[in-house]
Parts: sequence; C-alpha cells; structure tokens
Amino acid sequence: MEHDAKQRCIVCSEEKADGIVVVDQFICLDCEQEMVHTDVKDAKYPFFIDQLKRLWLKLHA
Repeated sequence: MEHDAKQRCIVCSEEKADGIVVVDQFICLDCEQEMVHTDVKDAKYPFFIDQLKRLWLKLHA
C-alpha cells in the first residue's frame, strides 16, 4: 500500500511513505520485508515479536 504522507513505523520508528497498516498501526515496507524473511532462530526475531505486541495491546485497549 502506498501513502502520500509519511507515517511513523511501529518497528523502526522511522517516517516512511510505503508500507502496510495493521490495526491502525503502520509498518514500513522495509520492516515488513525483513520480518517476513527473518528466521525464528535469528537474533532479531524476538525484537520483531516485541514490536508487534503493540498491535495486540492497541487492539485490546
């Protein structure tokens, strides 16, 4: 999904124009692609899980 205005990514906290919106939270295309291709054994995997917990908290707030 492309956006005209930049939005702040919930994973990397950078403002970017391209990405996806999940439960009203923006995930930039770069982070989305990195998450999709990260193996569960990768050291960065727990970081992604912690960042995505924000979606769950927002949904049940």
